[in-house]
Amino acid sequence: MAQDNLQLQRFELKYIVKEDVALAVRDFVRNYLAIDEYGASEPNLSYPVHSLYLDSDELTTYWHTINGNKNRYKLRLRFYDKCPTAPVYFEIKRRMNDAILKQRGAVRRDAVDWILAGHLPEPAHLVSSDPKQLIALQCFSRNMNQIHAKPKAHVFYLREAWISTVNNSVRVTMDRDVRVDPEPVARLSAEMRHPVVVFGRDVVLELKFTGRFPDWFRELVRVFGLTQCSAAKYADGVALHGESRFTSSYHLLREVPEAVQNLNARKDFLKKIARGTIVNQAPA
Repeated sequence: MAQDNLQLQRFELKYIVKEDVALAVRDFVRNYLAIDEYGASEPNLSYPVHSLYLDSDELTTYWHTINGNKNRYKLRLRFYDKCPTAPVYFEIKRRMNDAILKQRGAVRRDAVDWILAGHLPEPAHLVSSDPKQLIALQCFSRNMNQIHAKPKAHVFYLREAWISTVNNSVRVTMDRDVRVDPEPVARLSAEMRHPVVVFGRDVVLELKFTGRFPDWFRELVRVFGLTQCSAAKYADGVALHGESRFTSSYHLLREVPEAVQNLNARKDFLKKIARGTIVNQAPA
């Protein structure tokens, strides 16, 4: 992908909505933002996103999400197609209280195994000469080695993204057909073998902003009666599959009573989504 529209630091609000709401939100948002160039010519204005999530054998980052830790991070490799010349992005997504911070660096596909083996990237591995990308890759390697993280899950979805034509301060995304599949190696293939569909036919709507909450965001939430909720693709996918599909050491943290309570609450939430009992409906 030619241009990187990544928001390095932002706030984000998530909502799970029905498809008819998503289509109405699209009509609302197009008055303020433009469709991302990568989805403009695609069916339903959406492009495919693939992520390979890394975690420890104890599923450390998964449990941090389930337990709602305010300061946590995720490690993932992101790619957009299976072309051998396309870059792979090593990403760290951190949550610091209510803020989201992202770092990412792009490498050539043939360098992925080298970095996952615990080595630091070499200059020939890099796609960009931007020093921030090298720093991001070094941070990724440090965090990966610290918790002994390895490939655990392949996450896929179709993303409809709306961006500002003025700056990168506001972004709206709608993710459809979210699927999660156990993935213990870095195949970097678009193929999924036994995925679970995490949110059914519903759409994950995200409002992302870097400064003050825009007035028209507030109006959007009011007009459609949106109710904010969590939508953690990796963690929810693991919860639906069952932790044993991703590691043999999951019981180590599951024996903690608070963790069990939080996991059961998360599964109950996902069941309600499946029944359509807490999803935002179209206004009457």
